[in-house]
Amino acid sequence: MLTRRRLLALSGAALSGAAVALAGGPLSPARASTPPIRLGILQFGSAAWEIAAMGALGLDAANGVTLDVTRYANNDAGRVAFMAGAADAIVSDLLWAARVKADGRDLVYIPFSSSEGAVMVPKGSPIRSVADLAGKRLGVAGGPLDKSWLMLKATAQEKAGLDLQTAAQPVFAAPPLLAAELEAGNLDAALIYWTFAARLEPKGFRQMLTVEEMVKGFGLAHEPTLVGYVFDGAFARANPGTVAAFAAASRATKTALADPAGSGPGWTAARAQMQAGDEATFEALRRGFLAGIPRLSLAEEQTLAEQLYAVLVKLGGAKLVGSATRLPADLYFQAPAAR
Repeated sequence: MLTRRRLLALSGAALSGAAVALAGGPLSPARASTPPIRLGILQFGSAAWEIAAMGALGLDAANGVTLDVTRYANNDAGRVAFMAGAADAIVSDLLWAARVKADGRDLVYIPFSSSEGAVMVPKGSPIRSVADLAGKRLGVAGGPLDKSWLMLKATAQEKAGLDLQTAAQPVFAAPPLLAAELEAGNLDAALIYWTFAARLEPKGFRQMLTVEEMVKGFGLAHEPTLVGYVFDGAFARANPGTVAAFAAASRATKTALADPAGSGPGWTAARAQMQAGDEATFEALRRGFLAGIPRLSLAEEQTLAEQLYAVLVKLGGAKLVGSATRLPADLYFQAPAAR
């Protein structure tokens, strides 16, 4: 049985191989105490679940990590704080991090979750493929340059010869509004972020097409981790051990949450952040979180990200990716070599 003591041990010399590699090896006395990290997260986002579980399981303290957490109502608020120097790290998507780095802002990226989104439809809907979206009222989270929307449009063009911009009736809005409109029957389908998709499942909705399936349709073997912790580059260079320790704590937390034998305290703390009013919703959100745990090596992540980035450059051009036609070098955080 995986006890709390065993969980704490996992964060040190007994971390999983992947976690040890990410952290640059077991903790040394020099890394036992690290400067605090000013971390910005969404109020009820999945990173808030992980941070709550990390604290409940003692994995922050076990790795010598001290967090000064600020919660934001939306992604834009967190990005503004990061760009203004009010946060050392935030959670954001790979595409934003790549664009900002290409524009000259020093930062590094640590994979957090590969869970993305899906096209959701009522369980009894006749919509079974992208071809069936013709003429339908389609909600789209974000704007016309949202990467998932661009990938959906490309998929529809390739699979069915459809230009969804004109063949369907796209409506761009925030995910909560789209989920409510889909529930009310005012939309036929909605492309929304995974947490909102998961909340719809217990209410009688199903996934018609996931972002992961779209990515594989472009010839990639796997979907790269498109959401990550983005650290200020100057902070990471000045405190590589701190960033590595946080990466180790994050990985150890995911490992613990994925283990049914010892994840109770972690999920209890996480659930308090999830706004899951019933067991079915909680289970759907838990499945989605666990499905998004990064399982690829850093080299594999970077290779896949470069491949997908090349696709997105073709789909969205400079309006989507900015000035960089390739994924910027040194985007991914490299842990210091073990001594």
